[in-house]
Amino acid sequence: MSLLGIENLARPEIEAILNRAKDFQNSTAKLDTLRNRLLVNLFFENSTRTRTSFEIAAKRLGADTISITASASSTSKGESLVDTLNTLGAMRPHAIVMRHAASGAPHFLARYLPTPIINAGDGTHEHPTQALLDARTILDNRPSLEGLRVAIIGDIAHSRVARSNVHLLSKFGANVVLCGPAPLLPPQLAKLAPDVSLTYDIREAIQDADVIMMLRVQLERQHETPFPPGDYFKFYGLRPDHLLLAKPDVIVMHPGPINRGREISSEVADSKRSVILNQVENGIAVRMAVLERVMGA
Repeated sequence: MSLLGIENLARPEIEAILNRAKDFQNSTAKLDTLRNRLLVNLFFENSTRTRTSFEIAAKRLGADTISITASASSTSKGESLVDTLNTLGAMRPHAIVMRHAASGAPHFLARYLPTPIINAGDGTHEHPTQALLDARTILDNRPSLEGLRVAIIGDIAHSRVARSNVHLLSKFGANVVLCGPAPLLPPQLAKLAPDVSLTYDIREAIQDADVIMMLRVQLERQHETPFPPGDYFKFYGLRPDHLLLAKPDVIVMHPGPINRGREISSEVADSKRSVILNQVENGIAVRMAVLERVMGA
């Protein structure tokens, strides 16, 4: 059973993963749930949080892991992606965690490989486990996602994190506001899900927000002329004065890596309202729940 995205995942399935992840929180005990099972981490893009947390999650469940980067795979010698995955599949792993720059790459391969594939981020399309850990983090601070005002701010156009979060939050009745500069906020994004609105004004987005989710400016994916860092921060960087517009108990999130002084100030990133490190911690618990679901007997 692959995990390719949030869009086609039913709400009860999401709830089951989130509830199981709660069982794994606050524990570093090593289990034997996935003993004698093999996980391959195949990353064609750089990653710190996602790759490492998948490795830790697998080891805490007793699985064996192998991590392969693009530079260390035979794709660097000209081998096609399909041949690389077929080769790995022939080694009989129980699941492959895959990150790739091409949107839809995990979905394409899942149609041809019997090995379950977990999407660790595909281009600008989806990043399902990030949305799951974000939801787990919000629920650690709120009784429900229902009716929450969630402001997602930054480079929306290139963000797979934003897309997965929109799909998940909308399934649970949250109101999502997408905010960013016009080149990075295409109007068609309002059609991603119900209860999604767009604004180019950060103050309007943050007004009465329960959750503020900041995004990294993905310069490596942009074809538009980039904003100078100072100008971007002036209009779309999150500062302490912005928090006064939100709910008094607002939480601030960021999928990382954060660029201080570009999309968020150090004062906010290190404040009591920030749950950024909680997101990192929850990444392990959520990915344990996902691996158990995908690789379990």
